[in-house]
Amino acid sequence: VPWNWMHGRAGAKRLAPTSASREQLHAREGGVAIPHLVPLPLLGRSHRRETTASAAMAAAAAAAEPKTKYDRQLRIWGDQGQAALEKASICLLNCGPTGTEALKNLVLGGIGSVTVVDGSKVEQSDLGNNFLLDEGCLGQSRAKSICSFLQELNDAVKAKYVEESPATMIDTNPSFFSQFTVVLATQLPESSLLKLDSICRSANIVLVAARSYGLTGLVRVSIKEHCVIESKPDHSLDDLRLHNPWPELKQFAKSIDICDKDPVVHKHTPYIVILVRLAEKWADAHDGQLPSTRQEKREFKDLIRAHMLNVDEDNYKEAVESSYKVSVTPGISDEIRQIIDDSSSEVNFSSSDFWVLVASLKEFIANEGNGELPLEGTIPDMTSLTE
Repeated sequence: VPWNWMHGRAGAKRLAPTSASREQLHAREGGVAIPHLVPLPLLGRSHRRETTASAAMAAAAAAAEPKTKYDRQLRIWGDQGQAALEKASICLLNCGPTGTEALKNLVLGGIGSVTVVDGSKVEQSDLGNNFLLDEGCLGQSRAKSICSFLQELNDAVKAKYVEESPATMIDTNPSFFSQFTVVLATQLPESSLLKLDSICRSANIVLVAARSYGLTGLVRVSIKEHCVIESKPDHSLDDLRLHNPWPELKQFAKSIDICDKDPVVHKHTPYIVILVRLAEKWADAHDGQLPSTRQEKREFKDLIRAHMLNVDEDNYKEAVESSYKVSVTPGISDEIRQIIDDSSSEVNFSSSDFWVLVASLKEFIANEGNGELPLEGTIPDMTSLTE
């Protein structure tokens, strides 16, 4: 034990280490100083409780840190997208300005790991076009220097480098690329790109080829198939089926009296119920047709306002603002129609999970869906009672 301990009434106290114990505090393994584990002093119950509470708080802070660090991008692609990013392993071939800039953005986003393959040394010309290199890097490995600076941007990302020409790596060690999720090849000649494309396709790895010429450049993505299950569309309409309510929604709407004179009940009736009931009333008076023209939609809004008891009823204001949803028929988009009509939806034992889901969706639409997609099941914010 490198430390001497003396225990008193007030708890454990630690004496200064002896000269011998100081030498034992560090061992060397591979040129890196590694401190020995030092036994903790005996603690009272209060100290143990404080230690446990501190550990719990530290664990909670560690769990919350990624959400805080990546808050803005989580709003764009959600937890699933971030999880995919953090599991990804990227290989960059040639760390010139194009590749370095791309890798910098991925590292800041929290990519799982990066490996830089480049056999060049840092030259004077690199200092003028690569913002991650400075004069102190001259003559050193370009891959090592870039990797070191990238690691400083996000210490949660694992960064490695290989000092070898990418063209040589492609020719002599093609199996090297099988460990990556994406290979980003920059400034490679066409002959090397064709070989690399064959390697990546056989291993089902995404290949992104990029080349820049001054202020212009090109990017090509080579992959057999890329399937997205949980997309994040920019604009989406609430799937409420107001044009064709399902039986349970109709039954629920009929169970609520929208003409109830009780002010509390009246001003807390969900606007969806109001729209379902009044859309049905409109259809009964118009040969089963919902409002479609501009004039009819204006009259439908007037019908909603006519049922208000007071001007401060937010639920009826919400109903007026959302009245257009009654006339919207979601249907099946052209993009989804193209997918379910694809020949890959005829699944077999080798089909991916994505196409199995597509086949199930296609069967649902043809049978119990009655030609419509499954209900999304999301409910928008609305004025209502908690019960």
